[in-house]
Amino acid sequence: MQYRNFGKTGLTVSAIGYGAWGIGKAMWVGADDSESLRSLHASRDAGVNFFDTALVYGDGHSEQLIARAFGKSPEVVIASKVPPRDYVWAVPPDSPLRRTFPRAHVFSSLEKTLRSLGREQIDVYQFHTWIDEWANEPEWQETVRELKLSGKVRFAGISIQNHQPANVLKALETGLVDCVQVIYNIFDQSPEDELFPYCEKHGIGVIVRVPFDEGALTGKLTPETQFPEGDFRNNYFSGSRKQRVWDAVQAIVRDAGITLDELPTLALRFCLTPKAVSTVIPGMRSPKHVAGNVAASHVGPLGPDTVAKLRPHRWVRNFWLQD
Repeated sequence: MQYRNFGKTGLTVSAIGYGAWGIGKAMWVGADDSESLRSLHASRDAGVNFFDTALVYGDGHSEQLIARAFGKSPEVVIASKVPPRDYVWAVPPDSPLRRTFPRAHVFSSLEKTLRSLGREQIDVYQFHTWIDEWANEPEWQETVRELKLSGKVRFAGISIQNHQPANVLKALETGLVDCVQVIYNIFDQSPEDELFPYCEKHGIGVIVRVPFDEGALTGKLTPETQFPEGDFRNNYFSGSRKQRVWDAVQAIVRDAGITLDELPTLALRFCLTPKAVSTVIPGMRSPKHVAGNVAASHVGPLGPDTVAKLRPHRWVRNFWLQD
C-alpha cells in the first residue's frame, strides 16, 4: 500500500481507502454484515487505514460495522458526514442554510455518529452536500469553528454535490475546510479544471469517490445487466445508459490497449494520478474486491502517455444524463 499526505492536516492516509456506503444496507442491495466485516478486516490487513462512512448509510449501520471491526483503534482514520436535515441531496441555488445544516442539526448528528462509532472524537467530519452560497454565512463558519474547538472533530470537510467540483471554492477560501470529497473518474474529469489545482496549491486533502462510476468502469456492466429491486442503479443506468456505457467502455479498452479485466485497475490508477488526490475510496464489500482494489496502489499512477489516451473519454455530465 502506498500512503499520501492528507492535505496539510498532518495525517497520512492510504492511497486506496474504504468507501463504506455499500455496507450500510441503504440503496445498495445485497450487503451481508458478516461479509462486510471480513472485507473491513481484509482491507486493514492490506494496509488500508482510511475509512469513509456517513450517518445516512443505513442510519448509522455502516458506522456501527466499522466500530465492530476496529473498536477505538488509533491506527485507522475515520471520516463521516452530517446528512442534510431535509434529506435533499441536490440542493438548489439560493436554498437557505437553515433548511439543510442548522447548527443544532449538525451537532445532534455528530452525537449520533460518535455513538455509532463508539468514539469520543472523529478524525474527519464532512457536510454531506453543499452549495457555495453558504460559505460566507456566519452560522456555518461559527459551526465549523465550534466543531473543532469541541474536541470531538479533528478536521472539517465538504462532500461536494455530484458533478459540481467548483461548487466549493468559496468555502475553501475561508480557510475553515481541511478536505473535500468529490466524484472523479475517467468519465468525469472535471475536478482537474479548478478544484485539484486549488487543493494542491493550498494543502487541501482530496477524497475521490465513485472511481468506477457506480460500476460502469468495472467492465462488468453490459446492456443485459439487471440490478435487484430497490437498488439505486436501476435509476442511474435507466433508459439507454447501459448500452452507452458498454460502448464507451469498449472504446476505452481499445484506446488504452488493455483487456476488459484490466479496466478496474486502470480506472483506479487514473484516479491516483493527480498529485492533489489524497485517497480514493471505492466500495469493496468482499475480500476479493479489497484485493483487486489494493493492487492498483502497488502499481501506482498512470504514465502521461496513457493519461493522454484517456483524455478523449471525458464524458460531460449533462450529456450523460440525456437519453
